[in-house]
Amino acid sequence: MKRIFSHILNLIYPNLCEICGRRLAPGEEVMCLHCSYGLPHTKAHESSFNVVHERLAGTTPVDRGAGWFYYYRESPYAAMIHRGKYNGHPELLRALARKYARELDRDGFFEGIDVILGVPLHPLKLMMRGYNQTDYIAKGIRDVTGIRIGRNLKAARFRKTQTRKGVFSRWLNSKGDYVAKNPGELAGKHVLVIDDVLTTGATLLTCCNAIHQAAPSARISVLALAVTKLS
Repeated sequence: MKRIFSHILNLIYPNLCEICGRRLAPGEEVMCLHCSYGLPHTKAHESSFNVVHERLAGTTPVDRGAGWFYYYRESPYAAMIHRGKYNGHPELLRALARKYARELDRDGFFEGIDVILGVPLHPLKLMMRGYNQTDYIAKGIRDVTGIRIGRNLKAARFRKTQTRKGVFSRWLNSKGDYVAKNPGELAGKHVLVIDDVLTTGATLLTCCNAIHQAAPSARISVLALAVTKLS
């Protein structure tokens, strides 16, 4: 009955491709096959040292790094992230995370990972936005892998957007932003830290540093849906 109801609902309110607006065929999710092929993949996870590691080079070692596609500001693919993050459609990010997680799972990226930690929002920013986009990305990954979602990262202070800041300014502005709670839960675990977009790496690096300081025996890997191209 559930499948029949879903089919009838799709006839009335058809699922459309987020990129081109075409009707999605059975088995397609978020994007049609044609637009999926056009996604500017980074294929970062296929290399043991990639663009994610380069952005996060610092005092905290990062085991695995993954970023699905390159983020170009005017791209319709980037617009999907923006709609999910700012325009009240976080379930779109969950669906995107499911698609990427299936790709990574086939390549064994999640093997041995114990817990997913999303970049947290300060309570005031969470109240203003209504949701934390990384919660939905984490749920999308969990849908595919079954890996549990943790709540060990906390935003220690409110920070305005860093969209127009440079690399060094972002790093300075992020220092001390996040702390790791209940470090005993992370000791000896393999932690996957996730975010929607990896730009300079300042935010994710600060989160990784907080985890490493609180639980030095934890292994840390990083995943972002998109990676910006820095000029």
